[in-house]
Amino acid sequence: MTGPLRTARRFLDRLSRDAQGATVVEFALVIIPFLILLLGGLDLGYQAYLRAVVQGALNDVARAGSMEAPVIGCEGETVEDRIGCAIERRSDTVARDATYRIEIKNYFDFAGIGRSEKLVTDYNGNGSYDEGDCFEDLNENGAFDESAGRDGVGGADDVVFYEVTAEMPRLFPVQKFMGVADTYEITATAAIRSQPYARQKLPPTVCA
Repeated sequence: MTGPLRTARRFLDRLSRDAQGATVVEFALVIIPFLILLLGGLDLGYQAYLRAVVQGALNDVARAGSMEAPVIGCEGETVEDRIGCAIERRSDTVARDATYRIEIKNYFDFAGIGRSEKLVTDYNGNGSYDEGDCFEDLNENGAFDESAGRDGVGGADDVVFYEVTAEMPRLFPVQKFMGVADTYEITATAAIRSQPYARQKLPPTVCA
């Protein structure tokens, strides 16, 4: 074996036995997935905390709004406006740059939530509304509606259903690595019966 080849062979042998710097390479291979998992865990934790804050704010404000003359401590021309203002104000302590969609509907009772108006007389017995059947016209618009809810908080003894959706930018940039949306979307719901401070208004029966 010639001199240059022998020198090259000895160099390669020393290089193969040299472990200096191996830790740096291993650390570089591990740190990226570790950071992704860490940020993902923090993101999930913050999202759960945000959901709890929005739901808690909704529960508190909904209870206050169930009174005859609710004291909500927020500005607005109507009770619905003041309720929405209070929910946003309490949630904003955690929700950074959030936007809100707040839907408030009232029902005659809990059984009506998410259901159609109630049939009183089903002439052909098919279990669904047909022309000529009689029904309780909850919103008093003269037509049978698949949703029994009326807009707003209603009156005494009505059941009020709240749905709040808060959307805000993610606190951690995990969407760049995990293929998720770049915003949180948190939905909170609550249903509460208003105080019986007066006689509940009965819906009229309509026979088309």
